[in-house]
This record gives sequence, structure tokens and C-alpha cells, in this order.
Amino acid sequence: MSLSHLSFYSAFTLSSLGLAFHRTHLISAHLCLESMMLSMYIALSIWPIENQTMSSTLMPMLMLTFSACEAGTGLAMVASTRTHGSDHLHNLNLLQC
Repeated sequence: MSLSHLSFYSAFTLSSLGLAFHRTHLISAHLCLESMMLSMYIALSIWPIENQTMSSTLMPMLMLTFSACEAGTGLAMVASTRTHGSDHLHNLNLLQC
């Protein structure tokens, strides 16, 4: 296993562990999801270069669009944190709006 593969796998693993252990704050969970998406995007961008294939070059662009949607969701979470005063998951009640 090369050093780049090890770094991608470890970044994804640490992000998923952070998501598993830091579920109380909504913003920290979203930050872990963003880092997971970033490691997957970099891995999918380098994979066709290593294999000398051009058949899967559309997949990183698809991941990038999902990341843009996730970033928009993060901005909405920041706005809801400012209106509700806290980003704890037990304080947010969607039925109370």
C-alpha cells in the first residue's frame, strides 16, 4: 500500500470515528462529514490517474456536486444555530418551528 492510499484511508477512518464519537454537536458532526467527502474526492480524483483509465473521470465531479450541496446544508445549520442559540442535537426540535 502506498503512502497516498494510507493517508486517504486514515483520513476517512479518523473522520468516521470523529462522526461516531462527536454526535452531540451538529456542527462538529457536519465537519466530520465534510472531511469524509474531501478524502473520498481526493481518492476518486487520483484513482484514474494511477490506473491510466479515463472511464471513471466523471465520479469526482459528482462527488464535488454532493459536497457543494453539503456545504449549503452547513450554512443553513449555522443560520439555525444562530437563531436557536445552540447546536446541541437534543435542543433542536423540528416540530416546534
